[in-house]
Amino acid sequence: MADIERESMEYDVVIVGAGPAGLSAAIRLKQLDADLNVVVLEKGSEVGAHILSGAVLDPSGLDSLIPDWKAKGAPLNTPVEEDNFYVLGEAGKIRIPNFPMPPLMNNHGNYIVSMGNVCRWMAEQAEELGVEIFPGMACSELVFGDNGEVKGVVAGVFGLEADGSIGENTEPGMELHGKYVFLSEGVRGSLSKEVIEKYDLAKDSEPQKFGLGMKEIWEIDPAKHKEGTVTHTSGWPLGSNAGGGSFIYHLENNQVYVGFVVHLNYENPHLFPYMEFQRFKHHPMIADLLEGGKRIAYGARAITEGGYQSMPKMTAPGVALLGCSVGMVNVPRIKGNHNAMLSGKAAAEAAHRAISAGRASDELTDYEAEVREGAIGKDLKKVRNVKPLWSKYGMLASLVGGGLDMWTNTFGFSIFGTLKHGKNDAQSTGKAADFKPIDYPKPDGKLSFDRLTNVSFSMTNHEESQPAHLHLKDPSIPTAVNVPEFAEPAQRYCPAGVYEIVDDKFVINFQNCVHCKTCDIKDPSENITWTVPQGGDGPNYPNM
Repeated sequence: MADIERESMEYDVVIVGAGPAGLSAAIRLKQLDADLNVVVLEKGSEVGAHILSGAVLDPSGLDSLIPDWKAKGAPLNTPVEEDNFYVLGEAGKIRIPNFPMPPLMNNHGNYIVSMGNVCRWMAEQAEELGVEIFPGMACSELVFGDNGEVKGVVAGVFGLEADGSIGENTEPGMELHGKYVFLSEGVRGSLSKEVIEKYDLAKDSEPQKFGLGMKEIWEIDPAKHKEGTVTHTSGWPLGSNAGGGSFIYHLENNQVYVGFVVHLNYENPHLFPYMEFQRFKHHPMIADLLEGGKRIAYGARAITEGGYQSMPKMTAPGVALLGCSVGMVNVPRIKGNHNAMLSGKAAAEAAHRAISAGRASDELTDYEAEVREGAIGKDLKKVRNVKPLWSKYGMLASLVGGGLDMWTNTFGFSIFGTLKHGKNDAQSTGKAADFKPIDYPKPDGKLSFDRLTNVSFSMTNHEESQPAHLHLKDPSIPTAVNVPEFAEPAQRYCPAGVYEIVDDKFVINFQNCVHCKTCDIKDPSENITWTVPQGGDGPNYPNM
């Protein structure tokens, strides 16, 4: 596709991804200078269609960006009223009291939200300021300048033949050039991954770590609904098989977000994260809440969990990485949206200074300095050891040691220094022969559901004649290596049933893909590359 001639459009700043980071950057740029030409390109069919987050939102990012957000009608309608944390056993539970928790774990002042709806509202604010937003425009390639700098992206390629070749109905897309390009693609974005590799941005950081977050929206019996209640659990059913836990958030309209996170550094390749989630809902505490209700939506998304020590260098000539493209989730708080917003604001301010000084296509080094030394860095540095403690020593050590470390960090020092992560999540996968297969109960169709039925509740759609957007570096590896050595875990780690072994052949059902990126992260041979399908394809999340 590189030799195709395309039309081009020139902007001051080109932003890839209409999530909280990208939209914050766009808004801040226009707040600083109404004459800047800013465009946001979003692969989803509409803004919010591909946004999936818990989410309990810390409004600090929004406070900084749009101080009068309440008067402007931001959809932050459910303040947190009650905070609970339980450690589950198979049939029972232990409540962990709130008082020993470090102050940063308090959810007072936060809101239960749909981040999809927050992003839709932010897009309206951006457009009122004059930002151009184009949904359904997947960015499939970077455009480089003569000196190796990123000068733009290719967006809007449609109608390729199944083998990737150009056909009579192919629309080649166009190039959008900017003085600066912001990549705010979310976790494991394909262009961000390319930039990190091309410029070796991760050479001085620890490997990035990830979790897989799965989420359902339920309408429940009004008698059981407690608007504003936030509950987190750990323990059963994962036990020692994997790190992770759940969230249960009561929002308005008798709805509850039920989510489950599995840390992707698990060793046992027989582990089936989706089925762990389904089994979790049969715990007496959860089953009692959901019985008589109905599931109305499902989705899944990878989560960055490496934290402070895993953030790569964030800038290269002409380009900056924002939000989860860097990895700004505070793991114990399970919050990253506020940091994504702050990163977008910081990148916008750095780009505005540069453009005002007549610069273009260089490195926005002051953006990186602000992230590492400002509010984001301070937020993440305090909790940097919770994830490695959990990974190396288990949940109990993380609760006790991580809690103690967070308390001492409140006073400016850490008893552990900065712990390392070591392996990436793919390398953490063990050999199948060293672990016992796990017997999962069959879903009952009331509380628990099979994958393909649940995927239909994500409203996922991909035009089937296009090339598969999931690429194998070596097509022989799944059957020659992953099946005999790892029992081909792609059949299990994918929360959408994309991968199967059928008649000894590896089958990719890319139409099912919900764009979670787990395969790009967890494949033990690191053989799968996730790229964007044509624009507008994928899930269509309503209120995630």
